[in-house]
Amino acid sequence: MPMLKRINLCVADMERSLAIYRDVLGFTVSELKASLPTSYSYPVFQFPKEAKLRFATLDTPTQQRTLALTEVTGVTLPRPPLPHMSAVVINCDDMDAVVSKVTALGLHVVPEQPLPGPDGKPKGREVAFVDPDGHLIVLYKLFT
Repeated sequence: MPMLKRINLCVADMERSLAIYRDVLGFTVSELKASLPTSYSYPVFQFPKEAKLRFATLDTPTQQRTLALTEVTGVTLPRPPLPHMSAVVINCDDMDAVVSKVTALGLHVVPEQPLPGPDGKPKGREVAFVDPDGHLIVLYKLFT
């Protein structure tokens, strides 16, 4: 039976990304290390040999290494295409604080809307933002 291990996002600047994923969203850094030139990430992501990689795994209080960031330097990373083809969806307890912080960072925020339930009535809230590398992040919170 398949089990999701983690999502990996390629980023141009690890510290800038950690300022969002760690400091704003609340993930904790499990591991941060330079990748070897023989890393499987080179053939998988098709990075050129001149690229330098660093890899971080991030935890939540209930999940280990649920998100990874691969910093790619030495080459220019393209922005993900529009329309967005993927999103990281995160259950967020304090959406108002997170939206305030990402807005203060100058990130594009997609206006909030109610999260509809199967009966059409709102069952929660959802809001999205785009990180500095162009990754779409969708936050949601279910009503209790």
